[in-house]
Amino acid sequence: MDESCQGRGLYTPSLEIDSCGTGLIANLSGEPTHQLVEDALFMLFNMEHRGACGCEPNTGDGAGIMVQLPHDFLETKCAELGFKLPAFGQYGVGMVFFPKDADLKVKSRGLLEKSAAKLGFEVIGYRAVPTDNDLIGETARSTEPDMEQVFLKPVNDLDRESLERRLYIFRKYLTHEVYGQYPAAKDIFYLASCSYKTIVYKGQLTTWQLRPYYPDLQDPGFKSAVALVHSRFSTNTVPKWKLAQPFRYIAHNGEINTITGNLNWWRSKEKQLVSKRFSQEELALLKPICGDKLSDSGNFDNVLEFLAFNEYSLPHALMMMIPEAWEHDDHMEDWKKAFYLYHKTIMEPWDGPASICFTDGILVGATLDRNGLRPSRYLLTDDNVLIVASEAGVLPVDPAKVVMKGRLQPGKILIADLEQHRIIGDEELKSTICRRLPYKDWLDSNCLKLANLPASEEKNAATAPEDLITRQQLHGFTREDIKVLIQPTVNDAAEPVGSMGADTPLAVLSHKSQHLSNYFKQLFAQVTNPPIDPIRERPVMSLHAMLGGAANILKSDADRAKFILLESPVLDNESFRKIKYIHHPDFKSEVIDTVFPADGQPGNLKNALEAICRKAGQLTESGHNILILSDRAANAGLAPIPSLLAVGAVHHYLVREGIRSQTSLVVEAGDIREAHHFAVLAGYGASAINPYLIYETIDGLKADQKLKSDEKPEKLYYGYNKAIGKALLKIMSKIGISTFQSYQGAQIFEVLGLAKEVVDLCFNDTVSRIGGMDFDGIAKEVLSRHQGAFAPESTGANLLDEGGVYQWKRKGEAHLFNPQSIHWLQYASRKNDPEAYQKYAQLINDQNRQAMTLRGLLEFEKGNPVPIEEVEPVENILRRFVTGAMSFGSISHEAHTTLAIAMNRLGAKSNSGEGGEDEIRFEPKPNGDWERSATKQVASGRFGVTSYYLANADELQIKMAQGAKPGEGGQLPGRKVYPWIAKTRHSTPGVGLISPPPHHDIYSIEDLAELIHDLKNANHYARINVKLVSEVGVGTVAAGVAKGHADVILISGHDGGTGASPQTSIKHAGLPWELGVAETHQTLVLNDLRSRVVVETDGQLKTGRDVVIATLLGAEEFGFATSPLVALGCIMMRVCHLDTCPVGVATQNPELRKKFTGDPQHVVNFMYMMAQDMREWMAKLGFRTINE
Repeated sequence: MDESCQGRGLYTPSLEIDSCGTGLIANLSGEPTHQLVEDALFMLFNMEHRGACGCEPNTGDGAGIMVQLPHDFLETKCAELGFKLPAFGQYGVGMVFFPKDADLKVKSRGLLEKSAAKLGFEVIGYRAVPTDNDLIGETARSTEPDMEQVFLKPVNDLDRESLERRLYIFRKYLTHEVYGQYPAAKDIFYLASCSYKTIVYKGQLTTWQLRPYYPDLQDPGFKSAVALVHSRFSTNTVPKWKLAQPFRYIAHNGEINTITGNLNWWRSKEKQLVSKRFSQEELALLKPICGDKLSDSGNFDNVLEFLAFNEYSLPHALMMMIPEAWEHDDHMEDWKKAFYLYHKTIMEPWDGPASICFTDGILVGATLDRNGLRPSRYLLTDDNVLIVASEAGVLPVDPAKVVMKGRLQPGKILIADLEQHRIIGDEELKSTICRRLPYKDWLDSNCLKLANLPASEEKNAATAPEDLITRQQLHGFTREDIKVLIQPTVNDAAEPVGSMGADTPLAVLSHKSQHLSNYFKQLFAQVTNPPIDPIRERPVMSLHAMLGGAANILKSDADRAKFILLESPVLDNESFRKIKYIHHPDFKSEVIDTVFPADGQPGNLKNALEAICRKAGQLTESGHNILILSDRAANAGLAPIPSLLAVGAVHHYLVREGIRSQTSLVVEAGDIREAHHFAVLAGYGASAINPYLIYETIDGLKADQKLKSDEKPEKLYYGYNKAIGKALLKIMSKIGISTFQSYQGAQIFEVLGLAKEVVDLCFNDTVSRIGGMDFDGIAKEVLSRHQGAFAPESTGANLLDEGGVYQWKRKGEAHLFNPQSIHWLQYASRKNDPEAYQKYAQLINDQNRQAMTLRGLLEFEKGNPVPIEEVEPVENILRRFVTGAMSFGSISHEAHTTLAIAMNRLGAKSNSGEGGEDEIRFEPKPNGDWERSATKQVASGRFGVTSYYLANADELQIKMAQGAKPGEGGQLPGRKVYPWIAKTRHSTPGVGLISPPPHHDIYSIEDLAELIHDLKNANHYARINVKLVSEVGVGTVAAGVAKGHADVILISGHDGGTGASPQTSIKHAGLPWELGVAETHQTLVLNDLRSRVVVETDGQLKTGRDVVIATLLGAEEFGFATSPLVALGCIMMRVCHLDTCPVGVATQNPELRKKFTGDPQHVVNFMYMMAQDMREWMAKLGFRTINE
């Protein structure tokens, strides 16, 4: 991480990500040649389009090459410098990046020599690596290191394996020493390689610069039998020479989505390490193995390297870290399944799209992730040269010479052994590794399946109706939760669907008591890696969870197979009791009560949490490998600790103590009711979850005959659990994670509105950019629910709170669009009444009192007002307005065409949405009105996308995500797919349409750049707009999109509308546009890319004040969707997905469409008043133009 970037606004360096081109070339004969090096560099040059450059065309994102150590070449060069090298295999070479700062360089060199002496090495000499920086850009040159090769000879004779291991210790120890003593050197000092076998040449270069920059690579004496190359396309361009690849073993194209969890689990495992290859003293010198200043690829390489230096071969370690999809593969051999199941206890998958080329100088190969979400092609020539690359054709090869070629399959490994002079196929390799130890026998003897455990004789007492109400009140259930979430989930065994956006306050700003998970927003994949499709890719996804504990990951024996395998982390009461009351010599479970005194004393909650953590630590140390965090002990004197708070606190305490991997956390809690609650618990370490109050609620609904089904309770529980399981898969798929084990502890969230003390103790390493509720504040909310449940007047038949989150209620949660604001907006738009508009705007703007949005908390600094006559005219501002992407299908023909006519009259743009557009609309009407949408959207389903469609646009928008459901595809229920909709979308009437979450041709940033290129060729005159959704890190993604030559970047807020979406997504995914726009603007400025693109935003923009704030944060164009629909008659019934819209706006039903009363002039009036409102604010603030 570049220290210079710390604290630069909302820019988050830790979220820098990259996609790339990788390749390898190997001569299986093992004979080193210079031609092979030249061929590798030519391969790299031909993958230039898979790299990128930033604001300067001659500053690259990174390029590099790893080769075998060229002994003869180095021997000659060192002799010229006056020192003699020992024989090959008797010395090592460190490729050192020194700081250019003279003082820091001297200090770093001093530590190098001390470290060498401490570890038994003699420094034979140094060689300044020749470089030519005339070709590189000023940005890259400003952080260019001084590069030297240090030659190390062991004082005592060592065999080659021991020498390599000692060089590894030296490199790690030296790095820790330099970074510890001289923090200013962290961004520059680096050992690109330190080995007797391999050497790495790399830097902040473009692919074509690598060869001329390093004259060594051009020397005919520089020879190798193998080369790995890498071209980097980073989503930011702050120079980092050391983050270029290859690393010491790998060149990685992709992204590790689970990196936060992987690093947390690794830190815990690290303290338990006992190695046959390293003494405890040596292990202490190596630690920490991973570093938070490295990229995901760098940390992956560090762990792989450590495992390969220990008990595991390089391919064995890769099979542990990137296992193939085995759980649902009926054709896979039992011995291979046993290998993967056994190794789940050692290492959770490092999940995400990955094409990895690797070598240790002797073994060379490539592997793909379980989904195959990165390309990898290979061929073998008749003279035994193996070529693997991100695409075919990187080297010109005579087809007559090709003896084998193909595409690497998901989860497969291709290996070449240069000592055996042959290729080892995936089947042979895995057969050898998987049969090396009796994994299946160990599992058969030790692994327990939950279904096979004996049922517990212990039973929970039946719950009386009045007790059920009390418990529901205690845990924050509302009548709306039961009606909108729980009943549909049980009735349909599926997650409930809703529509329209979220216009309620953020949790931290709400005056209503909030579930703690409402402070957490789900993160999702967009552009740099794809979300995955939980429907079509279900075979590679898994909900398997495990209970038990394991210590030293470097030990393989039968004890590791002692765990309980769960098909799903969701436990009904009977399954939970099996675990709670388990009687087995290998498992010890213990309940920890997660409650605190309800007397209202400050500090009670935090004190209770700290006591719980200490108890969890003691129980783990004493051998308890299942800890149950239960709030059942809550009563009139004890309040329940929010389950998420308890899990997060215990998880991170055990991580800090280094004992987390020795136990599993099971949650028994009453505050769990929807899919998001399960997701956050899993994300912070829970292995299994028992939502006992849900099952009691289902029993109550059944007794009151409020469920459709007459099934037995067990069947109803099963339906609920199945729905939650499917919803969990969908949440995991949004970020591109395939397995529950990878998602567990991965912390794929941003915290919005919790104090630093809470995040540090319970949710460490989770991004949190807005403070808020502290422990006492959380306790206050819990106690308000506790008092409502146990106060004397609350007993008996008292009703639950009505809620009002999903639909406006008079006494419910506040909504920006309520009967009052809807009335004044419609009155103003239809009567063209500025006074009515001001009443509407005042209602919306009065957010400082209501505290509903982030922008509502902002106050303008006093400016020097200017006369409004000097502010640019309304007509100029209107050209910056667009209507949001609403598809023909989600809204009616009447609404869709009315919006288009209105925006065309204004000289602004309407957006077709992802449902295509009838070609009859492409020609103007006789009266001059035009129903053609100026912006045509290209989404993952490509509905209605034809050459004619693309040609009839002023702007083409690539939809990468949608505010209401980022990480998911668009959804049109079958009941709305009428024949005219099916015709436009080229689909079948009556069949529901769900766009896949990823575009079929966009799996990385370079793929997006290719689609942008294609669309520019389809329509030379159209701007290319890329739609993203606000989340932490969206700025770095936007930087990559800018480098991919987009013209416009749209940052949508989380609260945008939708025609149909899972309720969980509407409420819990994405972030406010205020954060996204500010971060995007700051990041583009920081990377000198801001002038390349227009930044647009949308998401509940309702008044001129909103638009002015968006402008001040960095936006130049502005989208409106819900407000124009309201102007046309929408009354926010939120039944768009049911095709029952009573005002004809969001329905295809011909009878209901007759009720549509909207007119283009209504939208024209609204937009004019909005622009005038904006002008008035600009005049007050002293701005004459938006560009100012």
